[in-house]
Amino acid sequence: MYAIALLIAASLNAGTLLALAALGLLINERAGIVNLGAEGLMLVAAIAGYATAVHSGSDVLAFAAGMGAGGLLAALFGLLVIWLNTNQYAAGLALSLFGSGFSAFVGLRYTQEKLGPRPSFEIPVLADIPFIGPALFKQHPLVYAAMALTLFLAWFLYRSRAGLVLRAVGESPESAHALGYPVRRIRLAAVVAGGALCGLAGAFLSVVYTPLWVEGMTAGKGWIALALTTFATWRPARVLAGAYLFGFVTMLQFHLQGQGVQIASQFLSMLPYLSTIAVLVLISSKPGFIRANMPAALGKPFFPGT
Repeated sequence: MYAIALLIAASLNAGTLLALAALGLLINERAGIVNLGAEGLMLVAAIAGYATAVHSGSDVLAFAAGMGAGGLLAALFGLLVIWLNTNQYAAGLALSLFGSGFSAFVGLRYTQEKLGPRPSFEIPVLADIPFIGPALFKQHPLVYAAMALTLFLAWFLYRSRAGLVLRAVGESPESAHALGYPVRRIRLAAVVAGGALCGLAGAFLSVVYTPLWVEGMTAGKGWIALALTTFATWRPARVLAGAYLFGFVTMLQFHLQGQGVQIASQFLSMLPYLSTIAVLVLISSKPGFIRANMPAALGKPFFPGT
């Protein structure tokens, strides 16, 4: 039972990484912008956060640096696709490639650096409850912050005026523009906010999840987060549930290996990516359902005055 509790705790930890990035991409796509550069954003943020943690010893500053790096790159991406009307898919792929190469170059000197002792967290009293305590109440604060963020985004998108305007921009930017809303500025704000969350996910990866720096350490997690938004049909609560599901699949391989299950480790390592492919195939089998939930202007450029 204790091993299962640890598996649940590890799944929540792994799922939080995906949830933060996927929620950021959800904000982008609700505004009508497709950002395929999540992998690059996360890598640049990961090295920014790790370098800050090495030099300052502060995890809070590391998270701020990661969010700043992600937001800055996302702002550059937003200027290209929103104001200069470059192709969103090509610009996103270019951002992913740039982030991969830039982070590898900058991170050369940090591959041998070590962070100080990592703090442990637990909620008093609740953490002592058998099974439930180790599974749920000994998590990093960002795990609970991701849950709170999901609730906030659900309220923001469906219960607030600003969220209604954001969704209107993603559904019909022409109508929103006709009503006097600054569509391009709203989209840019959404892209920067989404990039900051991807940056927070990258910093969480290098500072907390695996406290070290390795070139290409995201290992496709940005692409999984991108798939999660479609899998969740652009709903925050479903994004969180899907992230935990993928987190469970990711950590299951280590649990099975620890239990002595005789399965090739290479196959177990493939499980998260096989799950992603399976989900995408499942989604593709119901195109009508996806179209009914997808923002109508997703990926479409907007030209004011035309």
